[in-house]
Amino acid sequence: MRIGLIGTGNMGTLIVDALVKSKAAKPRCISVTNRTKQKAVDLAKKHRKLKVYSTPKEVLQHADIVFLCVKPAQFHPLLKSLRSDWHPNQIAISITSPISVRQLESLIPCQVVRVIPSIVNQSLSGSTLVTFGSSMTDLQKSKLWAILSQFSHPIEIDEENIRVASDLSSCGPAFLSYLLQKMIDGAVMSTSISKKQATQLTTEMVSGIGKLLEEQIFTLKQLEEKVTVKGGITGVGLSVLEEANNGAFEKLFLETQKKFKEDQQAADALFNEDLNK
Repeated sequence: MRIGLIGTGNMGTLIVDALVKSKAAKPRCISVTNRTKQKAVDLAKKHRKLKVYSTPKEVLQHADIVFLCVKPAQFHPLLKSLRSDWHPNQIAISITSPISVRQLESLIPCQVVRVIPSIVNQSLSGSTLVTFGSSMTDLQKSKLWAILSQFSHPIEIDEENIRVASDLSSCGPAFLSYLLQKMIDGAVMSTSISKKQATQLTTEMVSGIGKLLEEQIFTLKQLEEKVTVKGGITGVGLSVLEEANNGAFEKLFLETQKKFKEDQQAADALFNEDLNK
């Protein structure tokens, strides 16, 4: 299928890289556009035969599936400008969580779906979060699912849980990277180990954990139990982490939910104003 992307920022580029690397789509079957055209041109240099167009309307003319990879505030004006340019058999895919599928359907006269990718999709792993619109046919669902399965593990998520699911799968790599960097910094500040060696050891450890989990050799809880010896050093370290945690992740999810609601309210104001005209 011909695939188009409107927006080639971090997430748009991630999707193109994953599509090409997984061979879910050939570069010559992908069309892109970006407000700063040079970004799209640079992506085309990376993936030869990728097609670059000057406007979103041109991308719609050359694509069966269109990923909308723009910031939430840009969605409403973009969708209004494209309202008459879709054809019924196209699939429009939003990659942003604050805008609901229902709101997308109010301005897009074709089949709609939301797909939240993750940076780990670049390694052909991790999840993509999928919320189908009401008009998606079973055939189109299966086609899209097959494409996403080439570079991820697609999971269907309802509107109620889209934010927390995104926190875990899409924001999670940043959260974990932060914690791992803090662990490295703590080791360097407390001992004579070099940052280079501490980083290497930590990186290889994380890679190994990923393989153990992927191969289902252990669960997260089993990993903790296997490494922890009663009365041993690991237990001492875990006690420190337990004390320091003090509800940190509960606070984290409360704050991300708060920001999510603010973004939703901003989107609602634009979409509701349009609907009430």
